[in-house]
Amino acid sequence: MLSLRQVIRSYRVQRAIGVSAAEYLRLVWHTTRLTVEPPAAIERIAAQVPIILAMWHGQHFLTPFLRPPNVSATVMVSRHRDGEINAAAVEWLGNSTIRGSGSHGPDVGRKGGLFAFNAAVGALGEGHTVVMTADVPKVARRAGLGIIKIAQVSGRPIYPIALATRRRIVLDNWDRSAINLPFGRGALVAGSPIHVPRDADHLTLELARRAVEEALNAATDRAYEITDGTGSAASG
Repeated sequence: MLSLRQVIRSYRVQRAIGVSAAEYLRLVWHTTRLTVEPPAAIERIAAQVPIILAMWHGQHFLTPFLRPPNVSATVMVSRHRDGEINAAAVEWLGNSTIRGSGSHGPDVGRKGGLFAFNAAVGALGEGHTVVMTADVPKVARRAGLGIIKIAQVSGRPIYPIALATRRRIVLDNWDRSAINLPFGRGALVAGSPIHVPRDADHLTLELARRAVEEALNAATDRAYEITDGTGSAASG
């Protein structure tokens, strides 16, 4: 007899959970009173596609709904055992996926980091926007160099964003994931684009990494300030 853990980790069950999660998030999106800052941010960003849309891990659940109908987007989803749930939700909402994530350890191959990097650069070259979290894996709110290198090689800008809701459940995990709840106030804050020169040296890459980190923190603070006035403390 299969254990509950084995059942939950089966492909079909995870896909079903992902689809259910997507429909729940659709409810959240359509019942949230969203403030956008600056007001024309979505239109301004859409006019620059393909781009790299960046956010912090755990604050990303509603981002699939930001995609205008005429914009093609692919979302980077980890190969973690629960990644199939995320992939199913993302794909159900009309986006394609790249399976893989960065790593700051010796397991970059297992996590599909090299594959994800090449796939992201290729997708941008074909005109698809790439949506990804910027954190170093398991190190919340610290931007990694992976997203910077993708911007450098592809020549496409990074747009840092934060999307928050006042009604949420904050999990006690490494990224303090915020599970958005329906029927409340929300905020989308977009920062200015960050360009990485193709000939960037090590120092320039590090400066770009810090710029992404600072821009995401600023956008996150502002998003929570709009929703409930408590700044970054509200995100856990």
